[in-house]
Amino acid sequence: MAEVLVYVDHVDGAVRKPTLELLTLARRIGEPVAVALGGGAADTVAALAEHGAVKVLTHEAAEYADYLVVPKVDALQAAHEAVSPAAVLVPSSAEGKEIAARLALRLGSGVITDAVDLEAGDEGPVATQSVFAASYTTKSRVSKGTPVITVKPNSAAVEAAPAAGAVEALSVTFSAQATGTKVTGRTPRESTGRPELTEAAIVVSGGRGVNGAENFGLIEALADSLGAAVGASRAAVDAGWYPHTNQVGQTGKSVSPQLYIASGISGAIQHRAGMQTSKTIVAVNKDAEAPIFDLVDYGVVGDLFDVVPQLTEEIKSRKG
Repeated sequence: MAEVLVYVDHVDGAVRKPTLELLTLARRIGEPVAVALGGGAADTVAALAEHGAVKVLTHEAAEYADYLVVPKVDALQAAHEAVSPAAVLVPSSAEGKEIAARLALRLGSGVITDAVDLEAGDEGPVATQSVFAASYTTKSRVSKGTPVITVKPNSAAVEAAPAAGAVEALSVTFSAQATGTKVTGRTPRESTGRPELTEAAIVVSGGRGVNGAENFGLIEALADSLGAAVGASRAAVDAGWYPHTNQVGQTGKSVSPQLYIASGISGAIQHRAGMQTSKTIVAVNKDAEAPIFDLVDYGVVGDLFDVVPQLTEEIKSRKG
């Protein structure tokens, strides 16, 4: 069976959930070979092997932390030369998409971004995408070179599938461009204790109908009762009610959780483009004609200031 390279997104050896999802998808089209880079790469092996990696290529060097994406592209190119894979899978973050684009250019290959599913095909992997502001679903495959595919978080369930996880040191020669852009400083983001927005299984978002930053506490309380991430529409962010880092939409972050709850969000196409691939969508809006109701699984026509607190209390009472 052909091997499939999987780029490992980790923080000091702690493997992030989107990488484990990629291993699940990689097993559909071949044998996963994980590529773990930077500090803590060796600490990723146990988790990767538990989720299906037959082999783990590791390389630790200061360049991965001190410079931007080029050292990682150099490493993936070296891994590609060592393995000759059937495909290269990368998590679909902003960094991941830049890595994928640069790698595909070097390999003379095609690239597919923001895939939401992956399956084996007679002529190579077939990726499913949600395109044109989530108005259409397409199936695509790369027709030239090794397919380089980025996959959105929450596109597949994480499945344990213990494998050998044989560790091999990857030999990497950094290019002249690798040290062209240096990281001069880092500021840790203050933790809220909530899940990362793009990786969360449940997202609760508020929009213009929240009517002020002081009222986002209602959205946060509902999110906390569900162990969810908090999102916001562009209107709420532009009004200064919630940070831009939490914006869901075409000019914000794309999410695809198991459950998406939209409160006080009308459902403009810009917002829908960022959440329409959610598995189950629930909306609370007092306007029965709001566009958001065109795509929901469950809709509540009512004032969020009445509905959301009751929902929060009901969830807490059932959990208690």
